[in-house]
Amino acid sequence: MGKLLCIRIDDRLLHGQVGVTWANTLGANLIIVANDKVVNDPVQQALMEMVVSEQVGIRFFSIDKTIAVLPKASPKQLIFIVCKSAQDALRLVQGGVEIDSINIGNIHNTATGKRIHRSLALTEDDIESFKQIADLGVKLQVQPVPSDKIIDLLSIL
Repeated sequence: MGKLLCIRIDDRLLHGQVGVTWANTLGANLIIVANDKVVNDPVQQALMEMVVSEQVGIRFFSIDKTIAVLPKASPKQLIFIVCKSAQDALRLVQGGVEIDSINIGNIHNTATGKRIHRSLALTEDDIESFKQIADLGVKLQVQPVPSDKIIDLLSIL
């Protein structure tokens, strides 16, 4: 199995900050965009592929396929998973993806969410999903960019 470096939640999924800065900081050679909608959206996939260097592979999988393929990954793969929401991350963890912590970058549910950090506006559903992830023993770390100080999400909820 490959080495899972990080799971990041970012409602914009893969953009320059994630595809370049985070991938380089982590030393990833494979990014998996895990989201049930983007897996069927070739236009969005093409836009995301443009922000990743040629040295880094990129795959677009549904949440269920991500859970299924991770155990089969080559040991040479240094994997960075990006998902869109707390609900996606919860499904990954509940599906058996083993990770010590989840990086929370950007969630902008501004219409229905409560702003708890400059990069986070969370709905009650988001908060409930995060509590379930924490109950499964996974640390929740708010860190929009690698140079930001890590904040424990539960300490600001």
